[in-house]
Amino acid sequence: MKRISWAIQAALFYLFTLLVAALPRSQSTRIGKKTGIFLFNILHRRRSIAIDNIRQALPFMKRHHSWNDEFETAEEIALATFKNLGISIVEVCRLYHGKGDELIDSMEVNGLENFQRAKEKGKGVLCVSGHCGNWELISLSFKKHLDENVWAIVRKQNNPYLNSIVEKMRMGYGNKVIYSKDALRPILSVIRNKGVIGMLADQAVFEDNGALIEFLGRTAWANKAPVIIAHKTGVPIVPVSGYRGKDRHVLAFHPEFTLGSDRSEEGVRKDVQALARYLEDFICAHPTEWYWVHRRWKRAGQSTLDNVAV
Repeated sequence: MKRISWAIQAALFYLFTLLVAALPRSQSTRIGKKTGIFLFNILHRRRSIAIDNIRQALPFMKRHHSWNDEFETAEEIALATFKNLGISIVEVCRLYHGKGDELIDSMEVNGLENFQRAKEKGKGVLCVSGHCGNWELISLSFKKHLDENVWAIVRKQNNPYLNSIVEKMRMGYGNKVIYSKDALRPILSVIRNKGVIGMLADQAVFEDNGALIEFLGRTAWANKAPVIIAHKTGVPIVPVSGYRGKDRHVLAFHPEFTLGSDRSEEGVRKDVQALARYLEDFICAHPTEWYWVHRRWKRAGQSTLDNVAV
């Protein structure tokens, strides 16, 4: 019975992608915003999570040097975030049906020299980012702008039929996929072959896989895998961000992240904390371009806003 339900879900999703991809490119933004507003109105739990997350982070963000003061309330930011997510959904549908070249070709790429310097070290590159902007588009654009086949670390969908659809899109623009479960061995293999790994490392993890840091004024469990892998292999870490500009997407490669020399548990925690600051800066500058709808601070305790320097 479950497989029948999965098949129906995948079929409906595929039909939706066909419908959206058939729309004129000029209507994509308008339809995307309407899709986002629709989701904002019907996904009550996700909307509540987003508003609560933003409300608790807002005092920190408003004190941050990168703060974008276009918005005043958590509700405003949450609605704009859903609109951006709706636009991203429309763009992903076009990508799936091979209509994403104009999006990728028109992207503004900043700091490409930072990636190239890291690549020249001959140890591969670990690109670390978060769920920023249209993260699927950003990942798929690497082949075009880096001339590299990037191995993306992704979570396998529970629905196998839906997973096949998503996987086809992810691999259609030159990327390869490593599923997050039991990913360490294939990651190390790619690095040994001087390949490029793309990793989104901004979601809550369990204590065994994480380090306890301060993030947007609250305690959070953060993924320590990028730091552990870099210490183990010497692979350079390049922080990456992407967002929706006025008329095009912007992809930015930051200078290589400098690891500390301390490989103790506390040393690793400090490196994870320092790496998280890139994402904090991004979110404060582009508050509607991050995926607020997941429970980023779960299992980590209460706010520590008063103790955090910005």
